[in-house]
Amino acid sequence: MNRTAALMFGIGMGIIVAQAATVSPLFSRGFTVLPQPQEVSLGPADFKFSAEWRLELSPGVAADSVAPATLREDLKSRFNLTLEPAGRTRGKVVRLRLTPGAIAIGPAQDRDKEVLAAQAYELDLKDDVIDITGNAAAGLFYGVETFVQLLKPQDGSLWLPQAHVKDWPDLQLRTIYWDDAHHLDRFDELKRAIRQAAFYKVNGFAIKLEGHFQFKSAPAVTEPQALSPAELQELTDYGLRYHVQLIPYLDAPAHIAFILKHPEYAHLREYPDSNYEICATNPDSVKLMLGMFHDLMDANKGVRYIILSTDEPYYIGLTDNAQCHEAARAKELGSVGKLLAEFVTKVADDLHARGRTVQFWGEYPMETSDVASLPKHLVNGEIYGPKFDPLFKAHGIRSTFYISIEGEEKLFPDYAILPASARLHPGRATDTHINSNFEMISYGPARQNADLMGVFVAGWADMGLHPETFWLGWVVTAAMGWHPGTPDPSESIGTFFPLFYGPDARNMGRIYELMSRQAQFWNDSWETTVSTSRKPIFGNSDHVYNPRRPVHDQTLPLPPVPSPEYLQSQSNWSRDNSRRLELAAQARAENQELLGLLYANLRHVAHNRYNLEVFVSIARLCRQNLDMLDDLAQVSGHLEAAQSAATNQQPQAAVDSIDQALDAAESIRKERNRVYQDTLETWYKSWLPRVEQANGRRYLHDLDDVKDHLPDRTADMSYLIYRELLLPLGDWAKAVESARNQFAQKHGLAVRTGEFNWKDTGSDAGGR
Repeated sequence: MNRTAALMFGIGMGIIVAQAATVSPLFSRGFTVLPQPQEVSLGPADFKFSAEWRLELSPGVAADSVAPATLREDLKSRFNLTLEPAGRTRGKVVRLRLTPGAIAIGPAQDRDKEVLAAQAYELDLKDDVIDITGNAAAGLFYGVETFVQLLKPQDGSLWLPQAHVKDWPDLQLRTIYWDDAHHLDRFDELKRAIRQAAFYKVNGFAIKLEGHFQFKSAPAVTEPQALSPAELQELTDYGLRYHVQLIPYLDAPAHIAFILKHPEYAHLREYPDSNYEICATNPDSVKLMLGMFHDLMDANKGVRYIILSTDEPYYIGLTDNAQCHEAARAKELGSVGKLLAEFVTKVADDLHARGRTVQFWGEYPMETSDVASLPKHLVNGEIYGPKFDPLFKAHGIRSTFYISIEGEEKLFPDYAILPASARLHPGRATDTHINSNFEMISYGPARQNADLMGVFVAGWADMGLHPETFWLGWVVTAAMGWHPGTPDPSESIGTFFPLFYGPDARNMGRIYELMSRQAQFWNDSWETTVSTSRKPIFGNSDHVYNPRRPVHDQTLPLPPVPSPEYLQSQSNWSRDNSRRLELAAQARAENQELLGLLYANLRHVAHNRYNLEVFVSIARLCRQNLDMLDDLAQVSGHLEAAQSAATNQQPQAAVDSIDQALDAAESIRKERNRVYQDTLETWYKSWLPRVEQANGRRYLHDLDDVKDHLPDRTADMSYLIYRELLLPLGDWAKAVESARNQFAQKHGLAVRTGEFNWKDTGSDAGGR
């Protein structure tokens, strides 16, 4: 799978996007719906909706069923409106009707028309009666959510268009991927996320927990914070109420360092010195994975799907060592791809026999000749182009579109791209954005070549991003799986903002553009260097390294330490870093604009205020980096002043300037810690703390031997400031203080004493 595929787009983002010939009829009248309905017929006028309307339920629609309950919940939470039950007196009425077979769906990509029809609905919006009709419970629920989205606050009233809406999905499964591998969201937060996804007709919520589940069959992998089986079942049942499948996600045979790092399972490694991949030919490997899958399924009753992520099994079939003999079996079968197929079959057949539809990734090292070795009951989680897709289809394997909205970005997804003129280093290619996703889902060759049934929208947390940063990408892309081809991507974004934040949100396109630019400059403003703090890497997608190769970290050049005798510096830091400082000044102006927009919207948004609180914390992390660069320039200036004073026989002034340089370094530490602690306070509103020990369990901190996931570098949240903690500013300050004191003693001046603990991340008073 391509985890590095990124997303950029935007209304108000300065990004060129393909324009549709016209805006959609609803949007042109000021009404917002995501996904856009398939068929809309608008009347000539709009009409008011208020508490004078009454709610009427047709036979078969129970008062406590999800559709009427959701209608009441959404009207109350979004508009502070309550509808009383309809009585015998005549009046304006909203009627919820469940009528099997009432709605005949139109053209759709998915061949399973019965499943699509169960999600179909109709809205008939008139001045005195509103009919919301579904063929089945899911369709009625989706009709209710479309109705709620259509309500437009204006001039103190709620408005609806005179309209007839007939709607059904193009693809039956619209899944977002929630990555809790490196943290665990609080239980109520997971419920809120499931409910929010359902509001946009997302009906698959794939959750990757790794060690954040209490495995009965593999207790060693369970981390300090972990969902219990009862909690997972409660989340599952909650999702099912809102027609959302909570889909467990477990990797195998690769990407399982969270398992193989433990001594209890080291004997199952494909290579004894790598925790990345399990030995596929060891029967105990299959037994272990099935035990963990069974644990998840036992706490996930009622769900149809499960994900066996065969993502990036780089080395399968290559080994021949004391504990794993895959090479001989691969040769016997005819290819390493067939060995992967054999492993998949052993696991997937068992899961399928237990009633699950298994989604996997039919990718490298599989070749076209290996496809026929796979079970026909599988669903391929990704399309692979005209060479592979027809073969999967002919073999009976259905497929979903795979879309990544975040891969290797740090702090914030690439919703917009920082231009080359604002970069210190050459940037990444900029050809992966929402337009290409839109084109692929709507018009790509897979629509002819693959047996499509869904879209899978992945927000990877490999770099430790907060899931609140993913909602725009999740919602807009998943909507393409309901109605491909329309609306224009820019319109979808313009629709998302008022639905997600409320009608009073302003300049959200600019906020997302600035968030993207700030996060990219945060990353671009530092240099890359060979790491001396982490173990070398075992290999990559091409081959195993022999010997291992070093990994890389980020660093900054520090001002030179002055000589003790004359306080001379070997170079001028500010001059050498003039381009870095110039770009940082530009980014600081944008950061000021961003924070102003965020705080203004925090006062006005009606929904998802916490989302903007997370954005503020990220913007402040970016600002702290910019301030640090500015402080280093000040340090450089003080050192230059010290050298000048020493040259001019002004020892006290020279020592005072050195002290100012050291004080500036201390202010960097204090400001870093203040921002870091504030970020923890914000993120821990929705996350359980990342700790080494809790609930009678310990976290085994051992890095992945192949994949560098930033959150794995620390057991706590300090991965957010990891590069600063590695920066040798403490050693620098000690060396500068030593030079200062030698110079001071030579001139009969007082020495400076004190401790500068750069790696202490506790909160400090003071700062800027």
